[in-house]
Amino acid sequence: MCGFTGFADRMDRADKEKILRNMTDAIEHRGPDDVAYYTDEKVAMGFRRLSIIAPDCGRQPLTNEDGSLVLMFNGEIYNYRELRRELIGKGHKFLTASDSEVILHCYEEYGEQLFEKLRGMFAFIIWDRNKDELFGARDFFGIKPFYYGFMGELFLFGSEIKSLIHHPKFKKELNYDALEHYLSFQYSPGPETFFKNVYKLEPAHYFRFRGGRMDKKRYWMPRFQEDKSKSLNNWVAETEKIFDDSLGAHKVSDVEVGAFLSSGVDSSYVAASAKLSKTYTVGFDCGEKYNEIGYAEDLSKIIGVHNRSKIINADEFWDILPKIQYHMDEPLADPAAIPLYFVCKLAAEDVKVVLSGEGADEIFGGYNIYREPIEYTKYNCIPFPLRRLIGNLASLLPARRGLNFLVRKGKRLEEWFIGNACMFTYKERKKLLKERTNAIAPDEYIKGYYDMVAEKDAVTKMQFVDLNMWMTGDILLKADKMSMAHSLELRVPFLDKEVMAVAGSIPTNYRVNEKGTKYVLRKAAARKLPEKWAGKKKLGFPVPIRVWLREDKYYQKVRNSFLSETAESFFDTRRLIALLNQHKKGKADNSRKIWTVYTFLIWYQEYFA
Repeated sequence: MCGFTGFADRMDRADKEKILRNMTDAIEHRGPDDVAYYTDEKVAMGFRRLSIIAPDCGRQPLTNEDGSLVLMFNGEIYNYRELRRELIGKGHKFLTASDSEVILHCYEEYGEQLFEKLRGMFAFIIWDRNKDELFGARDFFGIKPFYYGFMGELFLFGSEIKSLIHHPKFKKELNYDALEHYLSFQYSPGPETFFKNVYKLEPAHYFRFRGGRMDKKRYWMPRFQEDKSKSLNNWVAETEKIFDDSLGAHKVSDVEVGAFLSSGVDSSYVAASAKLSKTYTVGFDCGEKYNEIGYAEDLSKIIGVHNRSKIINADEFWDILPKIQYHMDEPLADPAAIPLYFVCKLAAEDVKVVLSGEGADEIFGGYNIYREPIEYTKYNCIPFPLRRLIGNLASLLPARRGLNFLVRKGKRLEEWFIGNACMFTYKERKKLLKERTNAIAPDEYIKGYYDMVAEKDAVTKMQFVDLNMWMTGDILLKADKMSMAHSLELRVPFLDKEVMAVAGSIPTNYRVNEKGTKYVLRKAAARKLPEKWAGKKKLGFPVPIRVWLREDKYYQKVRNSFLSETAESFFDTRRLIALLNQHKKGKADNSRKIWTVYTFLIWYQEYFA
């Protein structure tokens, strides 16, 4: 696990090296073990290394035998040993024992087809001196980040946006369209970022950059294709087998590996199956609802591992927000990012690598909202025009759980489900923002994904949307940025293309049914876990912001932010204060909307104030 940065520009080599060092220093947290550079008359490439595999070799940027290819790679290739043997058999000569060098020789041997060979998480870029071309790629699910930008004729690339900002030609401008989309999604969706002319390379994409032009292509797509020929027991056995196989691959390391552990089935299944020695947990001192430490300690005793835990107090939580938004690069309004930051910090005191349960909900069908299409069948019998009328009336009232249900049932799935977060509606964000933008409505933004699965059932549609939007924009963003803030490699064994192949073939009624979510996965987990953990209802990462926002101390903190000059320049602050006061008085739960705006203001202060 590492970080890289660089640029393509024809300038004096001495100037290149000075600029490159400043850019690379900005991401030292991603790789404190080593730093190295490559420059020539056309490109500059800087690398920070966190040594996991072959720590004594594999220094990057790495070249092939004749020096015609130069590689920078962030991630892990779990099948590198098999690929290495295969490539040696084809005549390739290896100079190191690292997984990084496998990518170079795979590129030489297979070209664009190399992705069919790779199993792992990765973001990499190769400078092909013979072709005068940059070739870059991001892994199948978007576990590892890849950013790029254009500043006139300058082409920039890197693992984090903050490194690009250190180039003297970088022009820092806020992308207002991204702000408006963020108000609905709670993250920056799609390839655009909060910085004008800076983009994310989408998951499962590669690009070629030559002569000032970039050509991108998607090389893989997660697929759901039901196989109804197998029994439930067959699917449980297949799931257990493929997950054990993935865990074995994800444990490949030359340093110690630990695991995160909450009360949920995903992390519990990882911890019980991986047979590691250390697990890590955090919680809040706000009652059992917000503290999973007891569950984690009990399971750790049962499976015979050591558990370390930490209680996060309210002041710690609020005080760390600026640092977290700095590390995030773009604002992310998921409150779970903060406890993730603390559990990463805790784990990094002992280990360099942790296993975590991200991705299980999206590919096996774990979110509670996925049950909605198969529930409330009597209400669904009401003619849709009448349901739409009821929903329209409900939308005029302050947001509450029951009313939100009526609003959703008054719309088609493609109109209301934009992923696991839906903060402000299109109309609400237009009223809230002062600046007019060209941002389209949320349902229009994700229409392309619904079109790809138009013939599928509602549950599968929701999973597909989340896999391509929510998981990449929120779940994996915070997993990478919060772990790398502490120089910790976070691995996600559920997000493996072989696991996806099995999960995507499970019939929908075995994924989500009247008995619960992640049905097959829970059955597989029950072979290694007590029912208390295997059958536990999905909670997410509970964070007590709704409680704190009703306390005078934190209410006032947010109120001051909402009345600041920065807030005044972007928002109708009267609406913000109204949301805040409604919440404090208990008239509505506006905590997530409040948090979305407050998080943006904290982030803006870090990057633009």
